[in-house]
Amino acid sequence: MARKGYKAEQIIGMLREAEVLNSQSQSIGEICRGFGISENTYYRWRREYGGLKVSQAKRMKELEKENKRLRKAVSDLTLDKLILTEAIEGNF
Repeated sequence: MARKGYKAEQIIGMLREAEVLNSQSQSIGEICRGFGISENTYYRWRREYGGLKVSQAKRMKELEKENKRLRKAVSDLTLDKLILTEAIEGNF
Protein backbone atom coordinates (compact mmCIF):
# COMPACT_ATOMS: atom_id res chain seq x y z
CA MET A 1 0.00 0.00 0.00
CA ALA A 2 1.37 3.41 -0.94
CA ARG A 3 1.98 5.92 1.81
CA LYS A 4 0.46 9.34 1.61
CA GLY A 5 2.72 12.14 2.73
CA TYR A 6 0.67 14.44 4.90
CA LYS A 7 2.02 17.85 5.81
CA ALA A 8 2.06 19.05 9.39
CA GLU A 9 -0.79 21.47 8.70
CA GLN A 10 -2.96 18.67 7.33
CA ILE A 11 -2.19 16.40 10.27
CA ILE A 12 -3.01 19.10 12.83
CA GLY A 13 -6.26 19.85 10.98
CA MET A 14 -7.21 16.17 11.01
CA LEU A 15 -6.44 15.88 14.72
CA ARG A 16 -8.60 18.89 15.52
CA GLU A 17 -11.43 17.55 13.42
CA ALA A 18 -11.06 14.15 15.08
CA GLU A 19 -11.38 15.78 18.51
CA VAL A 20 -14.61 17.47 17.45
CA LEU A 21 -16.03 14.27 15.98
CA ASN A 22 -14.97 12.29 19.04
CA SER A 23 -16.75 14.77 21.30
CA GLN A 24 -19.87 14.15 19.19
CA SER A 25 -19.68 10.48 20.30
CA GLN A 26 -18.09 9.11 17.14
CA SER A 27 -15.52 6.37 17.76
CA ILE A 28 -11.86 6.75 16.87
CA GLY A 29 -12.13 3.78 14.50
CA GLU A 30 -14.90 5.46 12.51
CA ILE A 31 -12.99 8.73 12.42
CA CYS A 32 -9.84 7.02 11.15
CA ARG A 33 -11.77 5.17 8.45
CA GLY A 34 -13.21 8.50 7.34
CA PHE A 35 -9.73 10.00 7.08
CA GLY A 36 -8.32 6.88 5.41
CA ILE A 37 -5.68 6.25 8.08
CA SER A 38 -5.08 3.51 10.62
CA GLU A 39 -5.71 3.92 14.32
CA ASN A 40 -1.99 3.45 14.96
CA THR A 41 -1.26 6.39 12.67
CA TYR A 42 -3.83 8.49 14.50
CA TYR A 43 -2.31 7.76 17.91
CA ARG A 44 1.24 8.33 16.61
CA TRP A 45 0.19 11.68 15.15
CA ARG A 46 -1.58 12.60 18.37
CA ARG A 47 1.55 11.79 20.36
CA GLU A 48 3.76 13.80 18.00
CA TYR A 49 1.51 16.74 17.06
CA GLY A 50 -1.12 16.78 19.81
CA GLY A 51 -1.57 20.25 21.26
CA LEU A 52 0.71 21.94 18.71
CA LYS A 53 -0.25 24.86 16.54
CA VAL A 54 0.72 24.92 12.88
CA SER A 55 3.52 27.42 13.44
CA GLN A 56 4.94 25.33 16.28
CA ALA A 57 4.88 22.19 14.12
CA LYS A 58 6.72 23.99 11.32
CA ARG A 59 9.34 25.23 13.78
CA MET A 60 9.73 21.72 15.22
CA LYS A 61 10.36 20.28 11.74
CA GLU A 62 12.91 23.03 11.01
CA LEU A 63 14.73 22.27 14.26
CA GLU A 64 14.75 18.54 13.53
CA LYS A 65 16.23 19.22 10.08
CA GLU A 66 18.90 21.52 11.53
CA ASN A 67 19.70 18.99 14.26
CA LYS A 68 20.18 16.27 11.64
CA ARG A 69 22.54 18.52 9.66
CA LEU A 70 24.58 19.38 12.75
CA ARG A 71 24.85 15.74 13.82
CA LYS A 72 26.17 14.84 10.38
CA ALA A 73 28.74 17.65 10.57
CA VAL A 74 29.92 16.49 14.00
CA SER A 75 30.23 12.88 12.87
CA ASP A 76 32.22 13.93 9.79
CA LEU A 77 34.57 16.06 11.91
CA THR A 78 35.02 13.26 14.43
CA LEU A 79 35.94 10.84 11.66
CA ASP A 80 38.43 13.33 10.21
CA LYS A 81 40.00 13.80 13.64
CA LEU A 82 40.39 10.04 14.13
CA ILE A 83 42.02 9.65 10.71
CA LEU A 84 44.44 12.50 11.37
CA THR A 85 45.30 11.16 14.82
CA GLU A 86 46.15 7.75 13.38
CA ALA A 87 48.20 9.36 10.60
CA ILE A 88 50.23 11.36 13.11
CA GLU A 89 50.92 8.28 15.21
CA GLY A 90 52.03 6.35 12.14
CA ASN A 91 49.44 3.58 12.48
CA PHE A 92 48.27 3.69 8.91
